[in-house]
Amino acid sequence: MNLIPITDINAPEMDVFARLTENQLRSYYAQGDGIFLAESANVILRALEAGYEPVSMLVETERIEIEAKPVFECIEKYCGREVLDSIPVYVAPREVVTDMTGHHLVRGLWMAVRRKPGVSAEEFLKNKKRIAVMVDVVNPVNVGAIFRSAAALGMDGVLLTHKSVDPLTRRTARVSMGTVFQIPWAQASLNESEGDRLLDLLRTNGFKTVAMALTDDSTNVDNDEIRSNEKVAILLGTEGTGLPKDMISACDYRVMIPMHYGVDSLNVAVASAISFWELMK
Repeated sequence: MNLIPITDINAPEMDVFARLTENQLRSYYAQGDGIFLAESANVILRALEAGYEPVSMLVETERIEIEAKPVFECIEKYCGREVLDSIPVYVAPREVVTDMTGHHLVRGLWMAVRRKPGVSAEEFLKNKKRIAVMVDVVNPVNVGAIFRSAAALGMDGVLLTHKSVDPLTRRTARVSMGTVFQIPWAQASLNESEGDRLLDLLRTNGFKTVAMALTDDSTNVDNDEIRSNEKVAILLGTEGTGLPKDMISACDYRVMIPMHYGVDSLNVAVASAISFWELMK
């Protein structure tokens, strides 16, 4: 393997891991879809198993024999010995990397990974029957948690509007426990996300739309009529304001989760898990 000792986190080779923004990582190559960072062995292993291509790694010295070993084996299995021998594996003591913002709580293993070409929303919707739709959900923790619930509870995929956070941001992928690499997803273009176009796109592809919203005509999420539809899209709104009112009105159904003790809403990630469970029965 191409092990390269690092004694200074300010070395240029560390820009990818310590200093480049998510947008800079996306434009890392002049051509193609750029790269993203995967953190922790579990997330990295799921990315490799899903066919993503490793570019480079940063490993704390103390983690080489424990967390990194299965990752090396996975690279060899899915990418070949040549890739394992050629990609740079930067090795640094823990004290060198502890000042990397946002990394101090993560086990000392990171991988720069080449992105795959994205798919259009139209292409994504083919052959799907139960999907989650995130409308301008911008909190990476919530997006990651929704992905994890969607994967665990058997949804066919996740569609995000253009303004929603990129699922491959490192925090989102980490919170999702790597399920962003397992469940199909797509991010709609700006044009597809505006006005009624998203709902039109869903209906054209045969989906009944379900708005998670507290309105006067909302029904209980435990709803056999909704379950009986061949194709269902569950729409989840952004933190704080929820779904736009005109979108709520335009959906085929509006559903709510019964509440107690005067509580009027749940975190969107929690609400998503309940709705996936009920509507997938």
